[in-house]
Amino acid sequence: MVQEKKMVVQVSDWLRVYDDGSVDRTWAGPPEFTFLLQPVRSHESFIDGVATKDVIIDKTSGHRVRIYLPERKSEDVDGTKLPVILHFHGGGFCFCEADWHMYYYIYSKIAREANAIVVSVYLSRQAPEHRLPAQIDDGYEALLWLRSVAQADFYEPWLNDHADLNRIFLIGDSSGGNIVHEVAARAGYADLGQFKLSGGILIQPGFVRETRSKSELEQPQTSFFNVDMADKLFSLSLPVGSTKDHPITCPMGSLAPPLEGLILPPILVFIGGNDVFQDTEMEYYEAMKRANQDVQLLTIPGVGHAFYLGADMDPRTAVPTESLVSGIIEFVKKH
Repeated sequence: MVQEKKMVVQVSDWLRVYDDGSVDRTWAGPPEFTFLLQPVRSHESFIDGVATKDVIIDKTSGHRVRIYLPERKSEDVDGTKLPVILHFHGGGFCFCEADWHMYYYIYSKIAREANAIVVSVYLSRQAPEHRLPAQIDDGYEALLWLRSVAQADFYEPWLNDHADLNRIFLIGDSSGGNIVHEVAARAGYADLGQFKLSGGILIQPGFVRETRSKSELEQPQTSFFNVDMADKLFSLSLPVGSTKDHPITCPMGSLAPPLEGLILPPILVFIGGNDVFQDTEMEYYEAMKRANQDVQLLTIPGVGHAFYLGADMDPRTAVPTESLVSGIIEFVKKH
């Protein structure tokens, strides 16, 4: 008789871990949100001003990226090449896919309105099967792939023909913001020659401490995102035996390398006024300022964590999402 497996961890409606090590990431929440998690097929013809395609960047691992190419208006085609925004998605290092509708919507919007090429990384090695720093490694591998394209070691026509590979920006939301900091720091340590980062954009990064912050205790919680869910995701993704004071989740803490010693590009931090991580995100920003890093802050009042991912179905988040996109555009133009 086959013994039925038992669930040992449930993370809200997002995933379930069983005693045999298997993980079920099927959405179990309200069905009206299901379409946000549906994959959007790539299309190399322009739809609403953007074309997309998936590219394998490592044949051994099958590691992929999705490229968003904005359609050039005839009056804009003057030989000028476009900046590249390398995107790392959120999901607490445990779930989400680069081709989900909610990411397709916001990053096609950014590509179109910022007139930039977005390269979104499929972080397919997810926890708990693959704990940190696997996701940092995959993000850094994507950056090195862009360098290989810049150095003509790899030919990708959409990038070689249209991208200014001297203007690379990192962007990440939630745990993807953590990846931005780590990948930027790793790039600073390495000798990448003439290949330099122009900037890093952290959208509501998942920076926390083991001790609860005031905003974690007081800001509104939802079934879509709450502190209990975050705790479970971090416990599944951090190296075994680590606490939330780990450098990846607390880069401003005593266990992390001193921020003063890091070689970082200009950094933009977005904070939501009702985000449960608001206090620790602000702590990171202030620590970066004290470390004399080039850091800029944009706070968007009245919004919770990951507010922009459902902007096409919730009119209440349309205006703050426009503020987010405008802030990204201004930062990219500046650098």
